[in-house]
Amino acid sequence: MITFDQIRELALKLPGVEDGTSYGTPALKVKGKLLARLKEDGQSVVFRVTFDERDLLMQTKPKVFFITDHYLGYPAVLMQLSAASAKQAADIIEMAWRFVAPKKAR
Repeated sequence: MITFDQIRELALKLPGVEDGTSYGTPALKVKGKLLARLKEDGQSVVFRVTFDERDLLMQTKPKVFFITDHYLGYPAVLMQLSAASAKQAADIIEMAWRFVAPKKAR
């Protein structure tokens, strides 16, 4: 199990990541672009990733990664906090950061 505070702590170590809000929930952004945000349910986090990465994550770790109908057309995946390990959280944070960070930062 991982918490959003732990996700925040890991993400803030990456270049350009800053605290913010999105739809009234805590969020992490890079140069104003959404990296991740806590869902309203408080149980899952949305991460921006490519469609290919999302498909792979959902196929290999279906108890951890999923999407809702709302996110079908968006390059994003949800992570179930109660099912995720610290390693999975660190990996998805870096994946999302690579997706949204400007080329110079990468």
